[in-house]
Amino acid sequence: MIPAYTVSVAPMMDWTDRHCRYFYRLLSTKVQLYTEMITAKAILNGDKNRLLDYNASENPLVLQLGGSDSGEMSECADIAEKWGYDAVNINVGCPSERVLSGSFGACLMKEPDLVGACVEKMMDACNIPVTVKCRIGVDEMESYTQLSEFIKRIADRGCQQFIVHARKAWLQGLSPKENRTIPPLNYTWVYQLKQDFPALTICINGGVQNEMEVEQHLSQVDGVMLGRSAYQQPYLLSEIDHQFYGEKKLIKNRENILIKYMSYIQNECEKGVPIRSMTRHILGLYHGEKNAKLFRRLLSGKTVELNHLNEWLNIVKN
Repeated sequence: MIPAYTVSVAPMMDWTDRHCRYFYRLLSTKVQLYTEMITAKAILNGDKNRLLDYNASENPLVLQLGGSDSGEMSECADIAEKWGYDAVNINVGCPSERVLSGSFGACLMKEPDLVGACVEKMMDACNIPVTVKCRIGVDEMESYTQLSEFIKRIADRGCQQFIVHARKAWLQGLSPKENRTIPPLNYTWVYQLKQDFPALTICINGGVQNEMEVEQHLSQVDGVMLGRSAYQQPYLLSEIDHQFYGEKKLIKNRENILIKYMSYIQNECEKGVPIRSMTRHILGLYHGEKNAKLFRRLLSGKTVELNHLNEWLNIVKN
């Protein structure tokens, strides 16, 4: 059986919410999906149903946690399993300022023992995989040796799977947005991790644009995580099940996907969910296609209605 982590879509703040993930499931039933990062404190002190509920179709689904208190993180791991998540992931890669102040995200690469303690307690608290998403380094971490040592120390505490964004995080001097593109990609270091730790599951993330690049990376590592490319051109997910999971090839027509999502939108609107919170995720569905700009324009006006999508279906039909 081909593992779910073979291809995944990254946790992306303000993007991969439950509406986005439902849409992705219409394109691929196999790709592994992630929640946006949710802090441990938010889960323990907030509205769990609002934060954690999801549609059953979204599995395989990973809950990404932000935090560094091993007690809080272990409680959340237990909750994640009870909620039906397939795995729980620790965010050790996000370079946002919120992360720096909250002691979670990329700054934790400087504190492997703290991350290791979280891994250990979380694994004791649940029976689902506990994984770590990190960068290849942060600030003054300049060498492959430092990255390798970080991975080894976390693996020694029990973690078996790492998703490595092949860029450093420069917490001093770059904004979170700049950290997604300015630090150079170094895929070689991630490939080397797989060579040096063959028993670990190593997945690569960062700058992957299409199925051909996914295939190239899979010759070196165990899994590939797509990020902004999946959000900006989501239709590329429609080929994933056939190409990488051995499923029968199905032609997933964009209009059929849209009609199914429109049904979902209607149901959610009846519950009081604002339509724009759902339509914003499909702006890239016709990326590269004729009239793609018109599609985006229909969904980007002052008001957005389901009729705009019906209008679009009439346009493409004629």
